[in-house]
Amino acid sequence: MNQPLASTAWIFLTTLLLVLALVPFDPQLSQWAQRLPDEIVDFNRTITDFGTFAWMIYTAAFLLLVAYIARRSAHQDAVRRKARTARNLSAYFLLTIGTASVLVHGLKFLIGRARPELLADYGGYSLTPFTSDRLFESFPSGHSMAAGAFFGAFAMLMPELRPVFLILAVVIGVSRVVVGAHYPSDVAAGLLLGLWVAVMIAFVFARQGWLFRLDAGGWPAPKKASSQQGGK
Repeated sequence: MNQPLASTAWIFLTTLLLVLALVPFDPQLSQWAQRLPDEIVDFNRTITDFGTFAWMIYTAAFLLLVAYIARRSAHQDAVRRKARTARNLSAYFLLTIGTASVLVHGLKFLIGRARPELLADYGGYSLTPFTSDRLFESFPSGHSMAAGAFFGAFAMLMPELRPVFLILAVVIGVSRVVVGAHYPSDVAAGLLLGLWVAVMIAFVFARQGWLFRLDAGGWPAPKKASSQQGGK
């Protein structure tokens, strides 16, 4: 099995096991989280919207445009190389987050799980596909998938800080349960699928020699600064 397929199998299996493990406890965990002290709930309301796709996509697109213009207008080779690296970085984040956004919205539409706010009326396991109604778009969590893709991209670029980025992603994911927007299994699926997208786009970039290289084991690893500046 090649490495992209191996990583896909590993992440999908982990996602499936976590979702299956959490689903039986989703209603109880959701209600418990929402009954936490007001200070904790308020803090989670403050941080939860960090995991929105819009600001990530717009920021990455803006930086990509700036880097492209800088590279086209630069006359010094050193400036052009730095602009090329900035362009590739922005493109990596834009493709990762954009792909995650398309995937999660498609899954929400196809699955149609009722959100926790409908627990009393629909229960914790109601599926109503193809409604295009936000109240039936609980699985997977979009904010969690955005956080998984965003921090997953950072984790791929800076492996020495990988635990920090993964913890930050989990914090955003947990906040979605505390504010009553999602069940724990929604969050687990979103985080891991977002991470999977970041890994897959890193494989694509490594094959092109952008930002990443394939290491001895066939996995994408960040290129050294000198190598990046000399790349495409």
